[in-house]
Amino acid sequence: MTRTPAVRAGRALLVALVLALGACAAIPTAGPVRTGDAQVDENPGIDVISEGPRPGASPAEIVEGFLLAGSTGFPDFVTAREFLAGEARATWKPLEGVVVAGSLEYDASKETEVTADVPVLARVDADGRYVEAAPDAREQVTFELQRASDGEWRIASAPDGLILPRFVFDAQFRQTPVYFLSTDLTHLVPETRWFPMRTLATSVTRALLAGPSAWLRDSVTTAVPEGVQLKPEAVSVDVDGVAQVGLTPAATVLAADRGLMVSQLEASLTQIAGVGGVKVQADDVLLTDAATLEPGAPTDGDLEYLADGRLQRLDGAEASDVPGVGDLADLDVRAPARNEDGSVRVALSGDRLVTLPTTQDPSTVLVRGNGLVPPSVDRFGWAWTARAGGELVAARVGAPAQVVDAPWLEGRTVRSVRVAADGARVAVVSASADGVSVDVAGIVRDGSGAPQQLGATALRAGASLVDARVVEWADESTLAVIGRAPASGATSDVVNLVPVSGPTTAKPEVPAIESLAAGRTLVAGSQDGVLRRLVGPSWVAVTGVEGAHDPSYPG
Repeated sequence: MTRTPAVRAGRALLVALVLALGACAAIPTAGPVRTGDAQVDENPGIDVISEGPRPGASPAEIVEGFLLAGSTGFPDFVTAREFLAGEARATWKPLEGVVVAGSLEYDASKETEVTADVPVLARVDADGRYVEAAPDAREQVTFELQRASDGEWRIASAPDGLILPRFVFDAQFRQTPVYFLSTDLTHLVPETRWFPMRTLATSVTRALLAGPSAWLRDSVTTAVPEGVQLKPEAVSVDVDGVAQVGLTPAATVLAADRGLMVSQLEASLTQIAGVGGVKVQADDVLLTDAATLEPGAPTDGDLEYLADGRLQRLDGAEASDVPGVGDLADLDVRAPARNEDGSVRVALSGDRLVTLPTTQDPSTVLVRGNGLVPPSVDRFGWAWTARAGGELVAARVGAPAQVVDAPWLEGRTVRSVRVAADGARVAVVSASADGVSVDVAGIVRDGSGAPQQLGATALRAGASLVDARVVEWADESTLAVIGRAPASGATSDVVNLVPVSGPTTAKPEVPAIESLAAGRTLVAGSQDGVLRRLVGPSWVAVTGVEGAHDPSYPG
C-alpha cells in the first residue's frame, strides 16, 4: 500500500495562495487613513484550483486527480468528469453524499483497480444530514480503471458522492438550520443541514419544502403543504440581501397558513450570511405578515445552585436565596431543575423525584425508583427522569407519571436526559455493552402536551466521544456534554460542544468536574465547591460563590 497524502492538493493550494496574495499587491502602504464604505461578505475560503488528467498519469494519479477535482468542481464538476470514462462520465452523481476524510492511502497493486483507504471523520447524505463518525472509522473505496482509445487511463467505475478533506469541506459547505413548527404552533424547531455554499439558499428552501427527517417527523409539523415546489427552481438573493422565493402551485400555497409558512422561510433563510430579508410569492401574490413564533434556544433565567442545603441564585454578581422556596433541610436534595417561570421546581431526594416545597405547599413525590437521573423540566411543566433500568419517565403534579416509550433505548441505561426549550426534542446519554451514545430524538405528545413516546428512531450525535455522562442544551442546535474524545488528548472528562449535526469540539479541562449548566453561558460545578463560567477559551471562577454544587438554568 502506498501513502500519497494529498501532494497535488498542496500544490493547488499554493497556487491559490499566490493568486490571493497577488490580488493584495495593489493595497496602498502609504498615505492618510480614510474611511471606507465597502461591504465585506462572509469569507468563502480559499478556492483550491484543480486540473484535468495529465498525459501519462498512472491509475493511482488518475484517482488522486479525480478526488481533488471533485473537491473544487461545485456545482457542475466539469473537470472531475474528465477523469471518467464512457457512461460513468454522465451517470456519476457527485452530490449523492460526502465523506469528510483524513489523509488517504492508495493500493494500486492491481493494474485496473485502485483502492483508497479512507479515514472517515463524518458522512453527509444527499439531503445535507451530517453524521459524525466513530473514532478510527475507516472505509475502503474501490475505483475501476480502463485505458481510453488514446492509451490514457480513465476511471470506468466510481462510487457516487465526494470524498473531501476536512479543510475543503469546511470551505465548500455551510451548516444551517431548517425550521419546522412545534405541534402546538408556538415554537420554531430547527433541524441542522449542511449544503454547498454556492447553492445554499436554494438547498435550504428545498429542504424546508421536503419536510423534516424521519427522526423528527412525528414531533413537529409544517405550514408548507405537500406538493409545493419552487418556481423558478432556484432562490436568488438580490443586491439588497433579499431572498426571492417563488412557490407553486399557487392555489395550494394560498390555501395554507401563509403567516406560519412565511415565518418558517424567513427564519431558515435569514440564517444565511448576506440574506437580510425574504420575499415570498405564489404567482403574482406576495405572501406577507409572518407569524410570531418562539425560538428553540435555551432561556436566559438566573443561574441557580445548591449551597449549605439551600437553593440560591446569582443575579448579576449578587447571591441570594431563591424566594418562595421552603425549607430543604429534611430533603437532602440534589440536581434541582425548573421551568422558565419557576412555577415548577423539582429535585432528586434519595430514590425519589420530588417537587420543592414552597412557603405555602409541602414537597410532593412525583416518581420513585432506583438510580434516578437528574431531572429536566419541559415548557409544559413535565419533569423528566429515568430509572436504573433505562425507563424514561415524565411526571407532573396532578397527573399520573408517564412512562415514555423509546424502543431504541431498550437494553440501555440512561445516564442523562435534557429536553430542548421548544419541547419537541430531547437529548439522551445512554450506555450499554456496546458503549456510550449521545442521541437526540423527537417527542410525541398528546393534545394536552403530555409526552407519550419518543420518535421511532434517534439521531446520533457526538459519535467521536468514547464516554459521556451529562448533557445540556448549549443553544438550539448544540449540546454541551461532559465526556471524553480521544482526539482531544484530554486525560479526564471535559466539556464538549456537540452539534446535533456537526463535528464535536472539546473545551479546556475543569478540575474534578461533576455537573454542568447551560443558559446565558456554560457553568461547570466541581468537587471543590467552585462554580466556573466559560469565558472565551477559559473557565473563570464565579466570584462570591463558595461550597456550591449542582448549578442549573431553566429546562
